[in-house]
Amino acid sequence: MEHATHAGLFTRRFGPPPREAAPTVVLVHGLGLSGRYFVPLARRLAAGGATVLVPDLPGNARSRAGVRRAPDVVEQARALKRWHQRLSLGPSLLVANSVGCQVVAAFAARHPRLVRRMVLVGPALEPGASGWRLCGQLLADAPREPLSLLAVAVTDYLVTGPFRFAASFRHALRDAADSFEHHLAQVHVPTLVLRGAGDTIASDSWTRRVARMVGDGHAAEVHGAAHAAHYSAPDAVAALIRQFTAGGRA
Repeated sequence: MEHATHAGLFTRRFGPPPREAAPTVVLVHGLGLSGRYFVPLARRLAAGGATVLVPDLPGNARSRAGVRRAPDVVEQARALKRWHQRLSLGPSLLVANSVGCQVVAAFAARHPRLVRRMVLVGPALEPGASGWRLCGQLLADAPREPLSLLAVAVTDYLVTGPFRFAASFRHALRDAADSFEHHLAQVHVPTLVLRGAGDTIASDSWTRRVARMVGDGHAAEVHGAAHAAHYSAPDAVAALIRQFTAGGRA
């Protein structure tokens, strides 16, 4: 793994440097976190020869100092666009988890030529859900995740800070209520929507609805995993992604 900062975003790179005309995989984390919990999946995808880039979104973790306040979902998508341009990346495979799915949906809706395919893992937040309900779902999910993930998450939340986390949560709720579904409806690239079978946050009915909402969507479930299926079941998720990018249905 190598790391550097591009366009204000701390970035981890696995595999070879980005190459012209070669597809790149971009992994986008969820609310208040960093890209660290994508490391197991990134290593497996890079082992197959892919270039895998894992940025910390602006205002989060090691990209915290790049902005003065917590940006909203559209502002994060704009920052991801600047980062994508700075690295001169071609159309990429975007893989996102949780609220990161809202960011990549906004990105893909605005910049379709920069997206080859998308994989949404546990897409959140579901429109209409209250903040208190979502907090309860998050607490219910925690015991289903590996202890090592909880340690990573707690550290990242502390680095990001409670005030920025709370502001980002409000932004995400507003985007879910007003824009998320609209952005999804504008996505026409092949999209795989995954959920862990034990996910308490992204329900089965919601993930299947997301798959129907995009122009070319497919849904799949990962057994033995919860909301962060890419962390607890990286081999299974990597296999599904490889099958999907090869043109097969997961």
